Amino acid sequence: MIPGVSSRRRFRDLSEQEILALAISSEEDDARIYRSYAERLRADYPASAAVFDGMAEEEDEHRRRLIDLHASRFGNVIPLIRREHVSGFYARRPVWLIENLGLDRIREEAAAMEAEAGRFYQNAAANTSDAATRKLLGDLAAAEAGHGELAHELEEKHLGEDARTEEDRASKRQFLLTWVQPGLAGLMDGSVSTLAPIFATAFATQDTWTTFLVGLAASIGAGISMGFTEVASDDGVLSGRGSPIKRGISAGVMTTLGGLGHALPYLIPDFWTATITAIIVVFVELWAIVWIQNRFMDTPFLRATFQVVLGGALVFAAGALIGAG
Repeated sequence: MIPGVSSRRRFRDLSEQEILALAISSEEDDARIYRSYAERLRADYPASAAVFDGMAEEEDEHRRRLIDLHASRFGNVIPLIRREHVSGFYARRPVWLIENLGLDRIREEAAAMEAEAGRFYQNAAANTSDAATRKLLGDLAAAEAGHGELAHELEEKHLGEDARTEEDRASKRQFLLTWVQPGLAGLMDGSVSTLAPIFATAFATQDTWTTFLVGLAASIGAGISMGFTEVASDDGVLSGRGSPIKRGISAGVMTTLGGLGHALPYLIPDFWTATITAIIVVFVELWAIVWIQNRFMDTPFLRATFQVVLGGALVFAAGALIGAG
């Protein structure tokens, strides 16, 4: 192979047999992806899993029809050609990038799969001059369009209004337990717990670089500690809070960001400019926490304000008094 030159073949250079083989392998891949989605969703969202089971079965049926067509026209030996062998052919994202995402994201990915396949075959048919090849591509485009209608029929059969509402509610709850709750706890811990050491250092030294280093160390240290604590505290099996790794990442990252928010202003050389900027950032951080609590955790606004703003003010005052003393 010549360096810098793609080894993939152009679609227009494929024979009708190779196009048919490519369609067969694509149907196999899509059926496998749908079954992976079904297994991912089966425990928590059985109705949606049934939809993907049905879509996988339909892909199998299309594959069988394509194989029968290939056998009648070209024989039983199917060329080995896949999406990655063809330049410009639509690519599927790895299942492991999608299957751990939420229910709505998986539904959107499945719809995009069908739309991409249909568009590709339609465009390919429009750019083909050979009548037999054009007919073949048109048939494939029609088959992909039929997949979308099938998905709608399966949703009506397995995913009624009550089932969809219940699954959407469960998906939202899982998102809150796995990402929002640990992230909120981390943001609160990082924003509040680092106030005292950062502002104590600031007022004690009035050295912005030293204050920044203390804030950086406190933020990263708190993030690592919070992340590992979340991972070790609950494996999520009995509590239903989801993957401990995801929760640990959410808690650790948000803890670090919460502390860095009012540490970064001390990169400003002037002490009072940096300190005033940091105080403004703290004000924004605390009100952001109040908003998240009210928006996602249904905490009454006044109670969230009292808990967060008053607590943050007390910690800030403690740090400032200790540093000034």
